[in-house]
Amino acid sequence: MSHPIATVFPPLPAGGLPLSDLQKKVIALKKAKDAIILAHNYQCEDIQGVADFVGDSLGLAYKAAAAQNSTILFCGVHFMAETAKIVNPTRRVLLPDMEAGCSLADSCPAEKLAAVKAANPKLYVVAYINCSAAVKALSDVICTSGNASKIVNRVPADRPILFIPDQNLGRWVAAKTGRAMQLWPGNCYAHVQFTPAALLRTKAAYPQAPIVAHPECTEAVRDLADMVCSTELMVDWCRRQENDTIIITTEAGMIHRLQREVPHKTFIAAPTDRCACNECKFMKMNTLQKVHDCLLNGTPEVIMPESIRVAAEVPLRRMLEWSA
Repeated sequence: MSHPIATVFPPLPAGGLPLSDLQKKVIALKKAKDAIILAHNYQCEDIQGVADFVGDSLGLAYKAAAAQNSTILFCGVHFMAETAKIVNPTRRVLLPDMEAGCSLADSCPAEKLAAVKAANPKLYVVAYINCSAAVKALSDVICTSGNASKIVNRVPADRPILFIPDQNLGRWVAAKTGRAMQLWPGNCYAHVQFTPAALLRTKAAYPQAPIVAHPECTEAVRDLADMVCSTELMVDWCRRQENDTIIITTEAGMIHRLQREVPHKTFIAAPTDRCACNECKFMKMNTLQKVHDCLLNGTPEVIMPESIRVAAEVPLRRMLEWSA
């Protein structure tokens, strides 16, 4: 059985890639509709090319909260668009494909979390932002992979912590902070597909290339990395590396942003045992055509009960305050 090595993303040509006709239509349409386009780092390259801001969950939350446009078009997955609506309720929030969900968010249903809290009322729930609005509403504070350690360090020392829903991120944060935490048994299906064997094959092909990995990867994969960090921190870390080639162990869409912001380097998409790069099927449900149609028609729109929104805003605002 042959194993894929990796997908290589060489430096972009000078001046970057030209805009397509559809991208030009989207840019004109967002101006006409008074819309801001926010895109996660894992979105397709053509979507990132029309976005007003591309970033990680924390950066997107800040941008959503501060948005003055009448419409926020969120190019990501459902819980991210929900977050935008939670922190900026007077704006219309659109999502190109309402079916763009998240395996990690699905692993923690609100009713199961409510039952755990009822049985353990002293628990302090730290929720990774990759969860539903209903779960956020039951949490004490939200975190992202970029600020999780900082947030956990702010939790009162006398409160036992339940970290939800990503056990891999939680285990990494527990090691960094020294805080004992109960971990919810959830994970990101895309990040756990990275294996030590696949990563070692890539390292053998590019022995001088350092490895950077997202903390949602398993501990065995993180142990092989030269750096473990959020997608936002990856940009600066890659910029500062002396090596011209770097192995990126997260969803492959991240490489499009890296190419734009660190254009003189070559990025290697870490493979899985089955494919030469790793893409989230949910993130890729959004397409540029769907972005165009969403802007044109003003649907699909994210709607939630106001009681859920108000309750979920409390831990989200606490995160933004603690991260400032």
